[in-house]
Amino acid sequence: MLQPKRAKYRKQFRGKRRGMTTRGTEVVFGDYGLKAVSAGWLSARELEAARKKITFMTKRAGKYWIRVFPDKPVTKKPVGVKMGSGKGAVDSYVAVVKPGMVLFELGGVTEEIARTAFDKAGHKLSIKTAFVEK
Repeated sequence: MLQPKRAKYRKQFRGKRRGMTTRGTEVVFGDYGLKAVSAGWLSARELEAARKKITFMTKRAGKYWIRVFPDKPVTKKPVGVKMGSGKGAVDSYVAVVKPGMVLFELGGVTEEIARTAFDKAGHKLSIKTAFVEK
């Protein structure tokens, strides 16, 4: 799964998820893209599941690009621990996604294959997505 090699700080604040994205809104590398319609956190597990589904549906033809990276640590306290006594340990990493952000791109395949691959991959993600063309 994707996660940063190093980080300046181990734990982060949760932050706000309001507004539209300003960067990464266009399909740049491939011919087709999967664009976020709603905001949310995409876990590294979700991104990996979607990536595997895309490679399976395209039968490894063409080339794909992952345009987001899970670099935000999410902490979690163990079950049965009482409130207080500091912040929990880092549990997983997520990518902060805002509406309009292109998540995946695909090139070298037909539109029909790309559409079905992104449709299946969208089911693996916890946010609403849409198919876009260059």
